[in-house]
Parts: sequence; C-alpha cells; structure tokens
Amino acid sequence: MSEIIRVGLADDQPLVRAGFGMLVGSQDDMEVVWEVSDGDEVAAAAAARPADVVLMDVQMPRMDGIAAARALLVSDESVRIIMLTTFDDAEFVRGAIEAGASGFLLKDATPDELLHAVRTVYEGDAVLAPKVTAQVMKMWRPKASESESVDVGLTPRESEILKHIARGLTNEEIAAAEFVSMATVKTHVRHILMKTGSRDRVQAVLFAFRTGLVTVGELLRHPQG
Repeated sequence: MSEIIRVGLADDQPLVRAGFGMLVGSQDDMEVVWEVSDGDEVAAAAAARPADVVLMDVQMPRMDGIAAARALLVSDESVRIIMLTTFDDAEFVRGAIEAGASGFLLKDATPDELLHAVRTVYEGDAVLAPKVTAQVMKMWRPKASESESVDVGLTPRESEILKHIARGLTNEEIAAAEFVSMATVKTHVRHILMKTGSRDRVQAVLFAFRTGLVTVGELLRHPQG
C-alpha cells in the first residue's frame, strides 16, 4: 500500500472546509488529520497530529494564513503548506512565499487541480503557475544596482534546470527537455537545493530571480504548456 498523505485543513468557512475534507477523504492515498477554523488554532492542531501537507486559507479572522504558516514552519520545517484564497493578488502570493509556503491556489481550482497540488508538494515540488510567478517576481525584481551576485557553484546543467524550474516545468517535463532520466533530474534538483540553501523549489526560484539567473522576460517567453 502506498504512503498516506496526512492533510491538515485551516479555513474559517465551514462549508469550504467540509468540501475540502470530503474531497481529500475520498482519496485512497490521503487522510484529513485535523481541521481548524482559524490560524491561531493551527499550531496546537499540528502538534497533536502532525500533517504532511496543510491547506491554509489566507484570510481568517484572528490570525491570517500567512502568519499561521510562518509560525507552523518554525516548529516543523518538514510540513508543506498550500495557501488558498479567492483573491488573485500578487501581494498575497508574495506573502505566502515569504512565509515558506510551497504552493498557492485560488479557491476556484478544480478538485483535480487541488488533489494534484497536494501530491505535488508532498513529493517536494512547488505549485506556482508561471503567470503567477512572473507577476510576483516583477515585484521582487531588484534594481541593477541592488541585484545580488552570488556564485554557489552551479554547473551549467544545474543552472539550466533551475531555469526550467522557474518556468514551472515538472521533473518529467525537465527530463524530456534535457533528454535525461528522471533520476538524473532529481539528482540535479537535490544539488540545486543544497547549493542555493533552499528548502524547496519555490525558494530556489527566488534565488534564481534575485541573482539574475532567470529574468521575468525569460519566464514570459517560455510559458508552460
């Protein structure tokens, strides 16, 4: 039997929370381990029953999802967080990424998209659509005088794979583009994360933009799909 992905739910709307719970609970490889209605309840729930992936609403009454995500990751660096919102706002995305989230989805995502996102971040990948990433990176883009110049010893192949990651390609798509095996791609990704000091692919993408390895223009010229 495959591993069961433990999922936590944080959303102040009971019907939304129930819908997510039913969807996740219907999957053979997932189970809901806790549900809370506000961000200030997340830490205690996660301490009682650790989750692998947390679906976190951005806006909640007492503590918003961004603050809750930041606090949760202080106590458990291994948890993966997908932020959920009805607002397609770059500031929300930026806040979620800075908090350490591994994914960002709008609540109008399809059930299949949400389930795919859970499995994707559980495997260590990120869930950020290239268009959303480009929008946020425009906000992060440093001035020429402020851009960092950092040499972390990436090989030419690792640099190219990091560019693919920033463009939103999956490991399978990277393997096809570079004519290498999945195992080789995973090895390169592991080396990239280690050399850039990134906890996941999202943080590696931030490194790529901050150091000028990937530009917003390049991202827009290479849309996914």
